[in-house]
Order: sequence, then C-alpha cells, then structure tokens
Amino acid sequence: MRRRKFLDKAFKVGILIFSFFTIIPLLIILFTLIKWGISAINLDLITKVSRPVGERGGALNSIVGTLIITTVATLIATPISIFAGVYVAEFPDKFLSKVTAISSRLIAGIPSIVIGVVTYLWCVKPMRGYSALAGSIALAIMMIPNLVTATVESIMMIPKDFKEASRALGANLTNTTLKVIIPFAIPGILTGLLTSFARVAGETAPLLFTSFGNPFMNLNLLKPMNALPLLIYNYATSPYKEWHQIAWGASLILILIVFLISILAKLGVRKRKM
Repeated sequence: MRRRKFLDKAFKVGILIFSFFTIIPLLIILFTLIKWGISAINLDLITKVSRPVGERGGALNSIVGTLIITTVATLIATPISIFAGVYVAEFPDKFLSKVTAISSRLIAGIPSIVIGVVTYLWCVKPMRGYSALAGSIALAIMMIPNLVTATVESIMMIPKDFKEASRALGANLTNTTLKVIIPFAIPGILTGLLTSFARVAGETAPLLFTSFGNPFMNLNLLKPMNALPLLIYNYATSPYKEWHQIAWGASLILILIVFLISILAKLGVRKRKM
C-alpha cells in the first residue's frame, strides 16, 4: 500500500516537472522578446511606414498588410471549410466525404514553404507578378484543415434530436443545415476561425513566394504587400542595427496580436462549454 502511494506521488511529481519543461521555451521566448522589443515600441513604429536606413521608419504598412492579407485569407477559407465540414459531418459514409476528410488532414501536414511554392506556380506566374491576393490564397490553403476540423467537431456536438425535429417538421436538408446546424455550430466555427487566423498571421515562408513585401503603404490586393513576418525576416537578416531594433519591436507586436486572438479563441471555447 505504502509502495503504491509512493509511486503515485512520484508519478504526479514527474508529471509536474515535465509539464514545467513545456512552459520553459515559452517563458524564454517571451522574456527575450520583451527584453529586446519593448524598447523598440514607440509611436514611430506604429504610425510610420518603412523608411531607408538612417531615417526614422516604422512598421505601419506591415501591420496593415498583415491584417489585410490574413483577413482576405479568412474570407476565402471560411465558406470552403464550412461547406466541406458540413458535408464530412453529415455524410461520413460517402466516398467523397472520406476523401475530403483525408485530404484535409494531408494538407495540414504539408510544409508551409511547399504551399508557398505551389501558390507561386498557381497564382504569381499566371498573374505575372507578386500580389497580396496570392499571399492570401496561400494562407487560406493553410487555414482550411483547421477550419474543416472545427466545423466537423462543432456539428458532431449538436444533439441529433435537433436535426430530426427539423426534418420531422418538413424542413429539407438545405433549411435544416442553414437554420439549425450552422447556427448551433457557429461558436465552435468562430473559435476555429480565430485559432486559424492566429496561426497563419505569423507565417513567413508562403508570403516570401507570393506577397513578397513592399516598403510602401499598399492597399491594392493585386500588388505586392508587406506583412509583419516579411518585415521581421528582411530586417533581422540585414546588417543594420537600426533595422534589427525595428524587427524586435515588430516581433513583439506580432506576438501580442497572436496572443490576443488566441485568448479570444480560448474564451470562445470556455463560453461554448458553459
């Protein structure tokens, strides 16, 4: 009996120790970002666009570009993912449903740089130029698996009685899907959407081959557009100390945006469980 209690306590201590090891990398990353980035965050960083070395520039065009590219990606991925998720959840035994579910999981495993290269061949070459739209398409491809999974899980949680009651009242599949299934699944879909948004907001590799970057403020989706990950990559690899400082500030802003969206997603999950 005493031996069992000892093993039980030892196991709990082991769980606590190894759980703590998973927190350490996050704490180190946050400490490093705050240490180097906090001094770089000022009014110029969030109100001025990129400037040549020697002039006081900022990251406004990159912040705006990140929000535009990621929002357009969300608009592209959301309808595709919801319809695919509804089909997979409602017709799990269909051949196309199984292929869709497997394809979604396979896309999730494709490296982001490969998606960037493929999108370059699909969009950039035919359009004969880099563009924010191509970047959004690349990020949308990365968002689809997460959104499909969120949609399927949300629909599977809806009691069957709700669907059967709707069909018993004479509603067809379209009405049941649009007026019963999707409204009940919206909280879960929104949570998946926020999680996907936070994930792709920090992606660099796909944007290197598609959006490419732009030192000026650009709101045209058919032209190259800068984004925070691109600015961080270009400035951090430059030989200029001034740009390194801006890269640290931009990194901290990007992490704050991702954390804020992740917290909103967690709050959505908690509200959904309540």
